[in-house]
Amino acid sequence: MRKLIYFLIKHSPWLVYIFYVIICLVLLFRFNPYQQSVFFSSANDLAGELYSVKGNITGYFGLREINLDLQKRNGALEMEVANLRDKIRSLEGDSMSVRREADSVYNDYDFVIAQVADNSVTKSQNYITLNKGCKDGVHPEMGVVDQNGVVGIVNVVSDHHAQVISLLNPKLRLSCKVKGSGYFGSLVWDGNDARYAILEELPRHVNFEKGDTIVTSGYSAVFPEGIMVGTVSDFSKQKNDNFYALKVKLSTDFFRLNDVRIIEIKDQKERKSLEKAVQND
Repeated sequence: MRKLIYFLIKHSPWLVYIFYVIICLVLLFRFNPYQQSVFFSSANDLAGELYSVKGNITGYFGLREINLDLQKRNGALEMEVANLRDKIRSLEGDSMSVRREADSVYNDYDFVIAQVADNSVTKSQNYITLNKGCKDGVHPEMGVVDQNGVVGIVNVVSDHHAQVISLLNPKLRLSCKVKGSGYFGSLVWDGNDARYAILEELPRHVNFEKGDTIVTSGYSAVFPEGIMVGTVSDFSKQKNDNFYALKVKLSTDFFRLNDVRIIEIKDQKERKSLEKAVQND
């Protein structure tokens, strides 16, 4: 208490000065319309700036939730498009059946949203770890994509995590084709640049140009047809002159991989069993 009294006595001139300044400002802005309007206008501008800064900060921290929501919406739309494409193709020539089939959505595909927990891009064999596992409905041989294109295929699953064979891994060979073409080849990473992969065994008579889109062929039980993989950057003849080797610029940026979608094809097990049975015959 003694220190407080000593402080007040020591700084009493300044305290009195501040008190009179406050009184003067109150009287000035309360009884003078012009000064009052200037004060409130400036105060509103300042408050607006502060609210804007606050909104930007809260908006930034809310981007992850917004991004996850967009991933879910994009995934649902992509699966619906892939599903309708398959149904329409199977019913070509019967316009009435096509309309009836398009009016009802068949859930042939489903997906799980996951975040990347670990990712490598500089090793000779790269893998990705996701924060979803078998308790989230994830199992081996499910395809993984992000908003730009193909990422890889689930390899090993635990209760809450999954390991993915990255597209940047020579062990993964992906059946792809030039968009609009019925001919396909095998996409494989050559171990050099993380931005590019090679589409091998593409027949020489296939027409394509630099910049053409490369998509999944659909000839597997992992990825639906038409998922973006990349674009043609360059091409050359393989040792066998009957085939081209296309250098493909990957649409997925593996250096900035974050949120992904794990695709489930609901008849995958049936297709896999059939393929194994045919191979064993």
